[in-house]
Amino acid sequence: MASTVTNVAIDCANAYRLALFWSEVTGHPVDPEDQPGDTETAITLPGGPTLYFNEVPEPKSVKNRIHLCLRPDTSREAEVERLLGLGASLVDDRRKPDGWGWVVLADPEGNEFCMLLAESERAALSS
Repeated sequence: MASTVTNVAIDCANAYRLALFWSEVTGHPVDPEDQPGDTETAITLPGGPTLYFNEVPEPKSVKNRIHLCLRPDTSREAEVERLLGLGASLVDDRRKPDGWGWVVLADPEGNEFCMLLAESERAALSS
């Protein structure tokens, strides 16, 4: 027997607004039935779990113990700059001089996530 991950729940203060940010990050739309003011909002990722945004009364207070790791279609650097432009913030730069590593960012509500190397960058560094 096994269990299937159906969604990743993200606690937040404003579900719809945070879902709009993540819609821009992932390139996938917020569920068409969701509206501003909804306390629960979702983005269904093709072939993957749903990102589920749930409003909670308490603010974020510590580092996430579970977080998303993203692999860009372009380059790590280009995607980091794009996401900073969308409202993400830099939390920690784990890039190494040899090109490996990752960047820790936070969404507008402070939820951390990592930006990894693109597959093409990984292949170039491995050869």
